[in-house]
Amino acid sequence: MRPFREKEWLLTLSALSLLLWLICLGNLPLRDWDEGTIAQVAREIWRSPIDSMGWLYPTLGGEAYHNKPPLIHTLIAGVYSTVGVNEWTTRLPGAVLTALGVPLLFSLGRLIFGRNLPAVFAALVYMTMLPVVRHGRLAMLDGALVTFFLLALFCLFKARKNLRYALGVGLGLGLITLTKGMIVLLLGGIIGLFLIINRQWKWWQNPYLWVGIFLGSLPAIAWYTAQWLHYGNTFLQINLQNQTFNRLVETVEGNTGYPWYYFIEILKYGFPWVLFLPGGLYLAGKQRHTAWGSLVLVGTIVYLGTISLMPTKLPWYVIPVYPFLALAVGAKVSEVWEKQHLQKRVWTIIFAVLSIAGIGGCIYFAANDPQPVLIVMSIVLAVSMGSVAWLVNRSDRRFIPVLFIGMYLVLMLLMTSKSWIWELNEAFPVKPVAELIRNHVPPGTKIYTSFAYGRPSLDFYCDCRVIPIKNSDISQVLANDSYLLLDNKTLNSVNITDNQSLGTAGEFTLIAPPSN
Repeated sequence: MRPFREKEWLLTLSALSLLLWLICLGNLPLRDWDEGTIAQVAREIWRSPIDSMGWLYPTLGGEAYHNKPPLIHTLIAGVYSTVGVNEWTTRLPGAVLTALGVPLLFSLGRLIFGRNLPAVFAALVYMTMLPVVRHGRLAMLDGALVTFFLLALFCLFKARKNLRYALGVGLGLGLITLTKGMIVLLLGGIIGLFLIINRQWKWWQNPYLWVGIFLGSLPAIAWYTAQWLHYGNTFLQINLQNQTFNRLVETVEGNTGYPWYYFIEILKYGFPWVLFLPGGLYLAGKQRHTAWGSLVLVGTIVYLGTISLMPTKLPWYVIPVYPFLALAVGAKVSEVWEKQHLQKRVWTIIFAVLSIAGIGGCIYFAANDPQPVLIVMSIVLAVSMGSVAWLVNRSDRRFIPVLFIGMYLVLMLLMTSKSWIWELNEAFPVKPVAELIRNHVPPGTKIYTSFAYGRPSLDFYCDCRVIPIKNSDISQVLANDSYLLLDNKTLNSVNITDNQSLGTAGEFTLIAPPSN
């Protein structure tokens, strides 16, 4: 059978990735924190009159939003204006952009490896990494950020044969800046360090590179200048100091962890590809004078080292390192395919254990969370990992396509379940409470709650601002004719008349002001 050509691989990878990222995209509510916040900002951009320039000066709850530049928020607002406001439209732009990172990584791999096989394996590894798929489907910024970074890297290497492609490096860096601000210094620094280490002075002399950087930077510089002229030092303090540089030197909002935090994250969610990662990084070290080896080492060491030293730790900060890890794993899997260098005994045991874990998952889901799709997912995991263990034990390289197919099907089934956003179980369901509020409270109203912390997803769904307060302040809030959202325990300790209760949802009761 004739092997696939480059365009055929691009089309196949694009179709597979879009299917995986878009299937059942809106089947679960938005989660806290980023999704709820981004959705609110996007909706306020969509609602704002054109002449108010809401896309340039975004707001959150009617107040200036300085956290991140509004590129993705504006894209979501554009989808809102075309299709409507719901979970699917909120997640659509980020999911599509993240999915396009798969064919982009393949194209980058072809340039740095010089052939199809390791590039295909790297793209398939990236496509079947759980954190990449899951976070890319959420209304967050990191998946799109990685795709823009891959665009910059692709154009950088493509410019070796066609100098004009260097314009795309500046475009990619500009889009990164308009997506997540000053992280462009770190990602751009990785590109610069790679060029310096490899003594690629001719790339520095490419005029299109500097023109591209200049043109790509103009929109970002214009946006930052507009914010500073409009808001003054308040913007600089919140966006640059609090949201950017403070995270480098101090813990923000209690999100901390040990320096090895991200290594544990990769180990927890990187199976089965972490089995090939040590060999892939070793191979990159041996071939460090090649483009792919140098890029993998520089990107992994610089990025992973930087975020590991930062006091603030959040799981999605590690997402931009996954393309480098996928390239390393793709190179190792390619070597295994061609030379059949297998750690037969170790891998057989590990894949057999994964198969047993699939059987255990099937029993657990059948007893505790009987979603048919999760039970089928566990069966697929057990069968595919068992097949891989059997093929590895026979030194049969066909275990590699079986492993890719098995992981793709497992992730596909997980994304069609009601469990792919497991953080939703950490607190009460917001939709019933939001419906209660919408039925009785005008949009934009401030509501005070006894719940311990604010939930942006609740604010989005009820179209109000729900503010947590201490129990000792409840009487003062009532005196100020404000609405209250009280849990049952707090409600029993407060003197509330029957006519003030507007209804209940779950463990919460909505209390009207006395004047009502």
